[in-house]
Amino acid sequence: MEDKYLTVTALTKYIKYKFDNDRHLFKVYLKGEISNFKKHSRGHFYFTLKDDYASIQAMMFNSDAQNVNFDISDGKKVLVCGSISVYEPYGTYQITVKEMSLDGIGELFLAYEKLKKDLESQGLFDLKYKKPIPLFPKKIGVITSPTGAAIKDILNTIKRRYPICEVILYPALVQGEFAKKSIATQINKANKDKLVDVLIVGRGGGSIEDLWAFNEKEVAMAIFASQIPVISAVGHEIDFTISDFVADKRAATPTAAAEMATPNKDDLLNQVNMLKQRLNIAIDNYLNQIRMQLLNIDNKLDNLSPHQLLNSKKQELMQYQIRLNNAFIKILDVNRNILKTEISRLNQLFDKRFTEKARDLQLLTEKLKVLNPLTIIDKGYSIARCNNKIIKSVNDVKTDDIVDLKVSDGTIKCKVL
Repeated sequence: MEDKYLTVTALTKYIKYKFDNDRHLFKVYLKGEISNFKKHSRGHFYFTLKDDYASIQAMMFNSDAQNVNFDISDGKKVLVCGSISVYEPYGTYQITVKEMSLDGIGELFLAYEKLKKDLESQGLFDLKYKKPIPLFPKKIGVITSPTGAAIKDILNTIKRRYPICEVILYPALVQGEFAKKSIATQINKANKDKLVDVLIVGRGGGSIEDLWAFNEKEVAMAIFASQIPVISAVGHEIDFTISDFVADKRAATPTAAAEMATPNKDDLLNQVNMLKQRLNIAIDNYLNQIRMQLLNIDNKLDNLSPHQLLNSKKQELMQYQIRLNNAFIKILDVNRNILKTEISRLNQLFDKRFTEKARDLQLLTEKLKVLNPLTIIDKGYSIARCNNKIIKSVNDVKTDDIVDLKVSDGTIKCKVL
């Protein structure tokens, strides 16, 4: 009888048909621990639900995910309700979760928090123990898997940024039961060899189980005891391990650790060019200063020559003559101004006295006019004289005396009858 071969698609559709028509799979209640949790940009949840012996892929649509009232993260134990279906492109089955609630905290998460608290209380996280990362390392040690993506990223980054630096790989297991001993052993070996200036300890991303070796106390103590500065580079930016807190520096990724451990050659070249320019400017300034000093010395030598001294004295004499002439002119101008001022004051005084005398003369003239006999005559009076004596009484004359009678416009000869 000829065998009839099915296509993978046909088999998968048959299995899917079985799943879709099994009423026991329409509504399934599961409990387990979340791992590899991811939230889609549209709000959907994707994660793995597992226990000690098995795991199942799970997803939760945004419309149902909005009803979850707690923060979801790896290590949390949950209770879910959903339906089982087959995802044909991969031939895998998954649970589409409709409801989710907490079932306690995962064992790994509890162990992580307990160790973190213990080590922190012992002072292993204190800043005073943090060693500085060298600015220009000659050799960098990397403790990671020799076949993982982390070592490739680190090598590429260092080659691009700081190619003169040598990288020494200390291969170690970074996942599994023996990983913690392997990592701690290589940290101790690097310190014993004393070949490198800084150590990068880490690996690429993964679940909390994948990264667990870096949450082990043995690894934490080895990092703390290291005399070489240690950069912890475990997982992705959102991943935090015990190693991150104990190490001298924590990098978000292995690539970031390589950047943290090395300077950028482009930045160094820019600094060199800038220093070169500053050096050239300093040299030019120094040479200009020397030139000025030589000119000053040359001028001093010229000033010390007899001819220069004679010319200097002549110039001083000319300056004195100029200053003397200026002083004389200044004194002359001052005295001239004083003379002008005094003449002005004298003229003012003369005018004042002349005005006063003219006013006095006017007053005396007025008084004289009052006392002048001629003024009385002008009013119709006359003055009688006999023998040039004014007649004041009838007794001053006798019969036949000749009397001169003075009037305003002449003299009248009269005879006494």
